[in-house]
Amino acid sequence: MRIDLHTHSDRSDGTDSPTELINNAKAAGLDVVALTDHDSTEGWKDASKAATRAGIELVHGIEISTKLDGKSIHLLGYEFDPVNKALVVELKRVLDGRNSRLPATLERLRSLGIEIEAKDVKRWATNAAAMGRPHVADALVELGVVKNRDEAFDRYLTPGRPAYVDRYAADLPTAIGLVKDAGGRTVIAHPWSRGSHRVLTHDRIGSLKDVGLDGLEVDHNDHSEEDRAALRQIAREFDLVRTGSSDYHGTGKIGFDLGCNLTARDQYERLLKR
Repeated sequence: MRIDLHTHSDRSDGTDSPTELINNAKAAGLDVVALTDHDSTEGWKDASKAATRAGIELVHGIEISTKLDGKSIHLLGYEFDPVNKALVVELKRVLDGRNSRLPATLERLRSLGIEIEAKDVKRWATNAAAMGRPHVADALVELGVVKNRDEAFDRYLTPGRPAYVDRYAADLPTAIGLVKDAGGRTVIAHPWSRGSHRVLTHDRIGSLKDVGLDGLEVDHNDHSEEDRAALRQIAREFDLVRTGSSDYHGTGKIGFDLGCNLTARDQYERLLKR
């Protein structure tokens, strides 16, 4: 069984529609795929219909923007109640934060001599629940400022770069609790990517298990073999589920093809039982 538990559609910053994503997952030989758009469940309905037609198992998920000690950490939530009031309120705060920082981001880019307007970004956000940095990056590509999303982030949009603007993100332990209270399961996405190892230490991961964390996304393209081995050991020590995923974004993230990392069947079954 081929299981990929982390993918994105155009309801956030992917380029496939939910239906296209499911069809592409089927073509890639996947048996199970999770749709985990950023801070939104808007793609669930279309993905569910497409999964039924394609004969593929869909896991309803989300990737929530959170922070721990000021560091950005992403939390994957699976099979929770999407209308749980407390969770819906928090997700709206996160999405509002995404949209509210756009004017400041564009103003910083203009101060650098780059002629960019909100309409340029909206063209790329299409069906997304909120406009984010990837959509700004796509606009910069179209304007000829950069060659691709990676260059846009490296030059302008990551923390410490001239056009980066901070925004609201949920507190990580709080977000874990909200997803659990809504009947879901929680896995930290790419826990040691982008310097997150500095806050997601061995002991801190153990403390997150105590507040409801179910697993770690061990096998991810952002992790070295050494990282994977260390995270696997930590997961075993704290009895956490070990997942593997592509973090697929369509053409928006090159080299993260569907199924490039997979979750073992026994780990998937453990996650569902939680």
